[in-house]
Amino acid sequence: MAIKKILIVDDSPTERHFLGELLTKNGFTIVTAESGEDAVARVKELMPDLILMDVVMPGMNGFQATRTITRDTDTSHIPVIMCTSKNQETDKVWGKRQGAAEYVVKPVDPQELLSKIAAL
Repeated sequence: MAIKKILIVDDSPTERHFLGELLTKNGFTIVTAESGEDAVARVKELMPDLILMDVVMPGMNGFQATRTITRDTDTSHIPVIMCTSKNQETDKVWGKRQGAAEYVVKPVDPQELLSKIAAL
């Protein structure tokens, strides 16, 4: 499946802008959410091809939002890439257990992110 529309979930306007610019320049359509709750509420309406999910956010964190999205039969087909400053191996393992397809550590290396998207 070709990835065209990407939902960026991050409470940081700077991160949303950085990722949005990078992905738009590479031909993707971008939609954003500012929290885990916002992402869970909007994912069924937006039906993105991919979700980039931050972990550390107020309220519902990215692990919880990923688990909710990947375990819902309507949205379980949408791959999630965790995109976070949490860089411990245990965080990566936990992210994958919540349903994440990939895990990228901030600051995001543009080529690494684009190659992980291409590999999905």
